[in-house]
Amino acid sequence: MNIKETASVWDTEFITPVYASRHLKRPVPKYQLSEESMSPEEAYALVHDHLMLDGNARLNLATFVTTWMEPYARKLISETLDKNLIDKDEYPQTAELESRCVKILAGLFHAPDIMQAIGCSTVGSSEAVMLSGLALLHQWRERRLRANKSIDKPNLVTGINMQICWKKFCRYWDVELREVPMAPGRYILNAEEAIKLCDENTICIAAVLGSTFTGEYEPAEKINDALDALNTSNGWEIPLHIDAASGGFIAPFIQPDLIWDFRLKWVHSINVSGHKYGLVYPGLGWAIWRNITYLPKELIFYVNYLGGEMPTFTLNFSKSGSQVVAQYYNFLRLGREGYAKIQRASQEVAMYTAQEIAKLGIFELLSDGSDIPVFAWKLKQEMSFTLFDLSERLRYSGWQVPAYTLPANLEDTVVMRIVVREGFSREIADLLLNDIKRAINHFEMKGKQQAPDKTVFHHM
Repeated sequence: MNIKETASVWDTEFITPVYASRHLKRPVPKYQLSEESMSPEEAYALVHDHLMLDGNARLNLATFVTTWMEPYARKLISETLDKNLIDKDEYPQTAELESRCVKILAGLFHAPDIMQAIGCSTVGSSEAVMLSGLALLHQWRERRLRANKSIDKPNLVTGINMQICWKKFCRYWDVELREVPMAPGRYILNAEEAIKLCDENTICIAAVLGSTFTGEYEPAEKINDALDALNTSNGWEIPLHIDAASGGFIAPFIQPDLIWDFRLKWVHSINVSGHKYGLVYPGLGWAIWRNITYLPKELIFYVNYLGGEMPTFTLNFSKSGSQVVAQYYNFLRLGREGYAKIQRASQEVAMYTAQEIAKLGIFELLSDGSDIPVFAWKLKQEMSFTLFDLSERLRYSGWQVPAYTLPANLEDTVVMRIVVREGFSREIADLLLNDIKRAINHFEMKGKQQAPDKTVFHHM
């Protein structure tokens, strides 16, 4: 065997050390395709090494999305990544699992008749909000046209604490966004302020079950009652949409007596994120309507070029069915008991961590994790450091704890927020608390070193 033959056998039959390969010893084009291909081992090593610079998802206390799933759930996701959810004729069982999830959620949210409820999976709550908003907009237009009234000035009422997707909806579809600002001691929407902004052109009030800024629930029942009185007195039909992106998978399990869902007369639609406290990896949301009456027919399209005529009413078309499968796995695997245990554990850890942070004496809690397992705090007074400094210092230990300013009227208020998810245990909370204490000590020592020494005599 000559040298060339030996090299060929070595390349095909033996393991070449990946980091000794030529592709990993010289620069690889970043913004254009290279002329040559490379081995799967080399490509994997390059991409894997780039991703090492990302933060640790488990230590990301800023995100609401799921960062851990069981091995069997991950196995199902891997096995179904190639299933196109939109192709219900080719993948009827995946479509059946989506339908079952919709009915389960409708029942969880107390729809009057789960078999009459309708909904769909979406790419997160952002798409679900777009669909829900479009349905509300079309319903408003239909009511106005029947009454021979103008349809050129629709508006939507919500709190300024709402997620950015609501601003996107209003801008994309030319709906005036009427936001109730925050006030000292009030960081969410309330019924009184919401009703003040309503008129005959209001397509809905959108209330959030778990504010992004503080984790608090907005008083859906009080808003519904005030809306009922307003509609009755004016002959209007302004509905209430519940953005339950986070709380929709919390309240039914650990706060079952809280009335916020389809038990309320004017709640026509609800969105919820499967990839948040639904415990599925990122990329899954749900839009649920009380019944078919509240999903206008003109938003439903039928396609026949995938093998059979099928309805579709999503903004997105092709997407993997893997996360729907994972959601159904969770429903089977956990049931009410399992979800309740996980969410209650997260809430207990959140409230414990919030109490310990309050005990430090220099912080004031804005919320304590007793709604969804999320809480926020601010400095009681000016210190030698800011919360932005603290956030940056915690990154040295790998923690991602966001610091941000509140919106109008509280733009000068800086807060920090922690989201507790499955996998954030009491022990991990104690590690975080210790790092917060060390960071505070660091700032205090630094402040002392920078302070002028008034005891030293200086010649003038």
